[in-house]
Amino acid sequence: MSNVTTQDTAELGEFQFLSGETIPALEVAYETYGDFTGDNAVLVCHALTGSSHVARRPDAGGDTAGQARAWWGDVVGPGKAIDTSEYYVVCANVPGSCYGTTGPASENPETGEPYGTDFPPVTVGDWTRAQRRLLDELGVGRLHAVIGGSVGGMNVLDWLRRYPDDVGRAGAVATAARLDPQCLALDTVARRAITADPNWNDGHYYGGPEPEEGLARARQIGHIMYLSKASMSRKFGRRSAGRETVREEPPDPAAAFFPYREVESYLDYQADKFTDRFDANSYLYLTRAMDDFDLSAGYESDSDALAAFEGELLLLSFTGDWHFTVEQSEALAEACREAGVDVAHHVVESDHGHDAFLVEPEKVGPPLSELLSDGLAGRTITDTEPESEPAETDSFAPVHTSLFSE
Repeated sequence: MSNVTTQDTAELGEFQFLSGETIPALEVAYETYGDFTGDNAVLVCHALTGSSHVARRPDAGGDTAGQARAWWGDVVGPGKAIDTSEYYVVCANVPGSCYGTTGPASENPETGEPYGTDFPPVTVGDWTRAQRRLLDELGVGRLHAVIGGSVGGMNVLDWLRRYPDDVGRAGAVATAARLDPQCLALDTVARRAITADPNWNDGHYYGGPEPEEGLARARQIGHIMYLSKASMSRKFGRRSAGRETVREEPPDPAAAFFPYREVESYLDYQADKFTDRFDANSYLYLTRAMDDFDLSAGYESDSDALAAFEGELLLLSFTGDWHFTVEQSEALAEACREAGVDVAHHVVESDHGHDAFLVEPEKVGPPLSELLSDGLAGRTITDTEPESEPAETDSFAPVHTSLFSE
């Protein structure tokens, strides 16, 4: 079987968002990998600031959708856990983003100007509905599987409650049925950093100075959320970054007296890179979509929301992740058991924090590969014990960057 790849944009026509507002034309950027045989389609849902560029493309030749490297290139590809020699993998950029799918930075055909904050509010449900329409365009009916991490995992859960008959197997990685108040609070502060930037201009800053400082601060808050105390201690400690990395202009006069620490240097570097590739309005829209998601909305409970799904669900959580905790995944697993859904909860020992699902493919890949090939195969209990022997890692080269630090 060949490993055909495509990179394209689908024009899906008029689209009504769940808010009730409508745009005259929705374009969705997507990539596909592998050959479609009718029953081998796997939809991969990206995380907050990801793109459709999930796997390495031999024809990409550099940046794709603003990201130099595929965000899950060590999990998706020929011979990888999500094997594109066997499965037809589809990844679509979500509405509201800035990587090819219609969002705030896109031109409003009715005005000829960017939408800005005139763009309709976006929900995770809108992402799912747009993906369903894209798959219809591609001739894909029932999915062999849908897989996603972080808010992409919420996207997976929304598939199970919205289109339960269209999914055979599902993998929800480092996610939860909803955000907890601490994460909601941090997202609020991040958004306020953007809207308080004097260049934000109520979201109509296109063609003028952009709110880069606000977006930079928002991203720094995000990075802190994605790391664990242990990983930050290991990577940075309290070490000085050295004289050669000191910023030319200290943020305040007293700062020149104190050391410029490695953790500060890291956050500044990542913020600078992020403002070069992402749109501030998209960050506002996508974080609000994540904050709004509640699996039980419109249902009596989480179990009620999932009751119509008759396939299999694998949950992966990470011990060092305080953004989406092991306890939240286990609560979701328990809701599945109450609903009679076949579920397995695989707990991964890791101190990488929320980033683990991106930077430890050797731990994420094998359970997903087993899910796709064999289903849960009897693994319908919480697996919290460390494996007696290390998993095979030859196919999963270590990753030293992540989606959050592209």
